[in-house]
Amino acid sequence: MIGFGDTENAWLTVYIANRPPLDEYEYLDELKPLKPTEIAYIAKETGNHWRKIFNVYSKLVFSYLSQTSQKNTHKNTEVTWQAYREQCLLQTGSKLRLLFNAPTLDVIHSKDKASKSIHLIMGKQYAQSIGFNEEDHEGMIRLDNDFVIWPEKRLIVCPYFDYRQLSNKKIDRLIELMNTLEQNT
Repeated sequence: MIGFGDTENAWLTVYIANRPPLDEYEYLDELKPLKPTEIAYIAKETGNHWRKIFNVYSKLVFSYLSQTSQKNTHKNTEVTWQAYREQCLLQTGSKLRLLFNAPTLDVIHSKDKASKSIHLIMGKQYAQSIGFNEEDHEGMIRLDNDFVIWPEKRLIVCPYFDYRQLSNKKIDRLIELMNTLEQNT
């Protein structure tokens, strides 16, 4: 696994097609927990694109955890999604991951079967480019133009983490889908 996040079992793993265009991450070849100031550093150095990704990720997780308090594996000191982003997102103990390498069926099926991780592939085009098309996999269901779900693999293809593509309304829809996967466990 290559990316940012907790090295222990994650309850949520998100896959993204790119990585921050900074020297220290260009050749990253492992899973690296972020430090408390690292998200602010990446956003400052790379601009609005990565700021939006982290903000949307934080909004999604904070909203989800607010609805399902038993999933909150981190300190209960966060009172806003912004505080959650700075204090917890993708850090040690967060049980979250943002991976730069593409998911494979064996990794999704074998490694996370015991941990029951939810997998999100960020963006329909990325999912198609790495072979996650509903036409190619029995059990994948296109729900609408924005979401594809594969309940057996606990996988959802969702819009890219950007305010326009994954609006607050679509975040709510994604949370509903994540809850559906949790209930079918």
